[in-house]
Amino acid sequence: MGPIRSAMPLLLLMAMTGFDARYSRAQQPAPSSTVPQVDPDAGPSEPSLARGEPGHSLQNSIDASESWETPPPPRRMVRFNEYRGPYFTARYGAGLLLEYDAFAQDATSKEQIVMYPAERLRDFRWILAGRILPRWNRSLTWSSGIMYDGPNHQWLIRQTGLMLAVPELGGNFFVGRSKEGFSLLKIMVGYDGWTFERQTISDATIPILADGFKWLGYVPKYHFLYNLGYFNDVVSHSQTFSTYSSTEVGRFVWLPVHSDKEDKVLDLGVAYRFGIPEDHKLQLRSRPEAFAAPYFVNTGSFKADSTWMLGYEAYYRENRWLFGSEYWWMHTSSPSTNNPVFSGGDVVTTYLFNDASRVYNTAGGFFRAVSPKRSIFQGGPGAWELVLRYSYIDLDSQTVQGGKFGRFTPMVNWHMSNNMRLEMGYGYGHLDRFNLKGNTQFFQTRLQLQF
Repeated sequence: MGPIRSAMPLLLLMAMTGFDARYSRAQQPAPSSTVPQVDPDAGPSEPSLARGEPGHSLQNSIDASESWETPPPPRRMVRFNEYRGPYFTARYGAGLLLEYDAFAQDATSKEQIVMYPAERLRDFRWILAGRILPRWNRSLTWSSGIMYDGPNHQWLIRQTGLMLAVPELGGNFFVGRSKEGFSLLKIMVGYDGWTFERQTISDATIPILADGFKWLGYVPKYHFLYNLGYFNDVVSHSQTFSTYSSTEVGRFVWLPVHSDKEDKVLDLGVAYRFGIPEDHKLQLRSRPEAFAAPYFVNTGSFKADSTWMLGYEAYYRENRWLFGSEYWWMHTSSPSTNNPVFSGGDVVTTYLFNDASRVYNTAGGFFRAVSPKRSIFQGGPGAWELVLRYSYIDLDSQTVQGGKFGRFTPMVNWHMSNNMRLEMGYGYGHLDRFNLKGNTQFFQTRLQLQF
């Protein structure tokens, strides 16, 4: 906790001064017929924010850190965290998540799993990103991230790589460490999500990061975007997230509705993933969307030659409303366990009570965080967001009995500014495992600071 305590005053000061709210600004959305390109001087996005100004609901560019943009710069130190020179640009950001979780279990739940209330450092990271040869007519951006892993007391390399814009082919090529590209919610920056954690099936089946390359393309004539990727563990073999020796991923999204003027977007997509597990062994497990909780569902390690996954996503956002759902199935080639099939997903609804926006990025196919029109540091209310979500995971199949878990989560997010957010939530979960069916109530709160 030593590094965290020393960084907290700085992060808190920047959040209270509304640093990012004053300086971050998204590029004016291009018409839908324009091919999304990388901004000449893109900077970090995770966890820095390019949420778009109120009144603009679409963003049409992406970079190596996957979505932050600023205007072309002269050579000068324009801000304390940014350098803009003739050969490269650089900008750094940081983020901090502090969480407190408490639980109320019925008698059966206590027989299944023992739980205790706890406060946790959920996430602390530094991000550095920018552009190489900013005057070059072809955009080449870079990003590098490092995160402190609290449970293991070590620093880990997060999203790091290069992205080259290829407008002739209508897309961007990325090489390095990144999200694979399966599932909209998994692709989103963790700081931008509407709930405490992603769906339980997401954490169980999709590694948080992978090393390799991917192509992000967009066909404006047909309102169609996609990403294709290949990843392996040649470099990341020793990393905890590296559970596959190689994977191939494809995601395809159609945007039949995406209007900045009407503040509407409809995202309909499918995704496919094929992977070969590390050492031909697979283990699926997930916490109950509470970081301080133990693993609720867990298959244990079993032999598996390969897996393939297929899933859908459907999201509709209109003004202050957002409706969404994702669900996917994992088919496992494992003769010793009779080739089990696992599944899971969620449905969600959110509503914003104040004048605020949640931008959709048409180049990458994901949503950004809520950006209030007037932060509390400008005398405004910030933005209040009501969230209702139900998630489900089923890891019982054939001879593998990892458990079934469903959770209903109502929660409130108070977006005080672009840099500060308070999450307050309740959850009711039902676990079917160990031939027992137990119920748990979750009481969670999280403070999020970033710049």
